[in-house]
Amino acid sequence: MSPARPPDPRARPSRPRRTASSSPREDVLETRENPSSREVLPPKIPLRKPKTSEPAPPRTGRGDRVVVEGAAQRFAERVQARHRVTRAKVTVAAVVLASLAVLGWVGLASPLLALDLARVNVVGTGQTVSLDDVLGVVSPHAGEPLSRLDTVVLRSQLLEVRGVKDARVLRDWPRGLTVVITPRQAVAAVPAVSGGLMLLDAEGAALGTVEAPPDGLPVVDVPEGDARALEAALSVVHSLPPDLAAQVTTLIATTQDTVTLKLSDGVTVVWGSAEDNRLKAEVVAALRADETLTDVTAIDVSAPRLPVVR
Repeated sequence: MSPARPPDPRARPSRPRRTASSSPREDVLETRENPSSREVLPPKIPLRKPKTSEPAPPRTGRGDRVVVEGAAQRFAERVQARHRVTRAKVTVAAVVLASLAVLGWVGLASPLLALDLARVNVVGTGQTVSLDDVLGVVSPHAGEPLSRLDTVVLRSQLLEVRGVKDARVLRDWPRGLTVVITPRQAVAAVPAVSGGLMLLDAEGAALGTVEAPPDGLPVVDVPEGDARALEAALSVVHSLPPDLAAQVTTLIATTQDTVTLKLSDGVTVVWGSAEDNRLKAEVVAALRADETLTDVTAIDVSAPRLPVVR
């Protein structure tokens, strides 16, 4: 029999064999007790038993009641919130309607915005337009709310006043009114049937009666009832430049084609018809400015391109 070989220190120790009857604890103890054994078996892992589904415990009903009561409370709160929103909308609408009703009454029927004659301001009256005539047209509208005052109708009424060429009516809140009058300008005076002189504008509209002609306003002498002669005379007067118009004292028109001017220094200007008025006025101004012409008593510009001086 050969002697036993000593164990090789480089050899890996073998793990002890594991039997079916051994337990993990026994294996561990065996390994600890026999450290010189070459084989060490891993510990035995116990198998887990599969879970079996157990029936759920019966509900008592308390949780259901809590859920139902919470949902009912939230529903009631939502209903109350909707009611509050509805009441707020109704309140706002009622306040708005009431405000509109009050504003409508104040603007259309209240005396707070009614026209007060003491606050009526009239601009533009004077020699040809009477202030009393203008106030006589406005006064029937006293006490009428300004929002209901028809300024278009009032303006048309003012245009019928003698001497008014144009008019503007402006509301002056809360109870006032401003009336701006554009008066007609008198360009001549004609003898009136009842005495005195009737002032006329360039369109032949009568502006009033005066005893003496205003300064710088010529007296027009035309046959009574001759509308064409009067129209020609007024057209000539209206077309005269200011410096020449200021020298005219009398204008005589026996017909529409025979207009004659009497100047303040005694010179007579035969004007002729109411054609080429601008050219005739320039010729007269040039001839009167010519210092070589002396002792001139008459200037004939009925043919302005061939004037005659006497």
